[in-house]
Amino acid sequence: MNIFSWNRKENLERGLEKTKEGVLKKLSRVIIGKSIVDSEVLDNLEEVLISSDVGVSTTIKIIERIENRVANDKYLNAGELNKILKEEITGLLSENNTGIIKGFDEYPGAKPYVIMVVGVNGVGKTTTIGKLAYHYKETGKKVILGAADTFRAAAVDQLTIWAERSGVQLIKQKMGSDPASVAYDTVNSAISDNADIVIIDTAGRLHNKINLMNELTKIIKVMQKLIPTAPHEVLLILDGSTGQNAFEQAKQFTIATEVNALALTKLDGTAKGGVVIGISDQFKIPVKYIGIGEKLEDLQIFDKNAFVDSLFTS
Repeated sequence: MNIFSWNRKENLERGLEKTKEGVLKKLSRVIIGKSIVDSEVLDNLEEVLISSDVGVSTTIKIIERIENRVANDKYLNAGELNKILKEEITGLLSENNTGIIKGFDEYPGAKPYVIMVVGVNGVGKTTTIGKLAYHYKETGKKVILGAADTFRAAAVDQLTIWAERSGVQLIKQKMGSDPASVAYDTVNSAISDNADIVIIDTAGRLHNKINLMNELTKIIKVMQKLIPTAPHEVLLILDGSTGQNAFEQAKQFTIATEVNALALTKLDGTAKGGVVIGISDQFKIPVKYIGIGEKLEDLQIFDKNAFVDSLFTS
């Protein structure tokens, strides 16, 4: 394993420490004194998964799969429960992450590749955009950011700082400008400058779903005047530490626009990392990135196998 891969794995395990600690401790209590996986063990396991914010529907699905395995092997050892659970969760994530998750060093497809980023205020949206810009720039790609959240001065200011830090171009207009106009200017500049990646920030308001839907639809339509297939990626940012609230945000944004990629942030500060499993299962949208800390390298391409391994490695 090279140094980069080792550091990435080490960062992932560190970032998921709180979730891992909670899950393993709870699982150890489930199987203590038990020699087989019986109905009591399964009931307790169900409680563990729900309390880890996996979600009720996804938890039931996992329990049913384990019940089927128990039915086929009446003498399943309770000590094997960790291994069984790990296999079933990995299988579930494999089924739901149907998209091909490319690394930052791989060319994503169209040029320019347009990413429209959505999510409520406070979930780490602007920070994630800055880190994405940094990672793509580090691999030699030309990146342009668009500050289409024109209703919050803080959002534009923060994006300006990230653009300067990452050494990428930022397109912005005065406060209160039409977000669609900013998006149009950004894509137009990307075409003119032969840029590789365009990342468009959008406003994170959920108080009026109709306005949100109309605004996002307008942004998409003006970009499509320049690139008919844009945006190639609608990336929804969710705060993993909010647990079940992240499910509701995902529900609202998937109604408002065609989200086709997810990023779960702030997983390092919470024991609710199970939300990654539930969100992936319930919305059938690939989790593309996870945020496990403040450092630039703490935004990682989501690797389902490494994620589950980290949760179940004591």
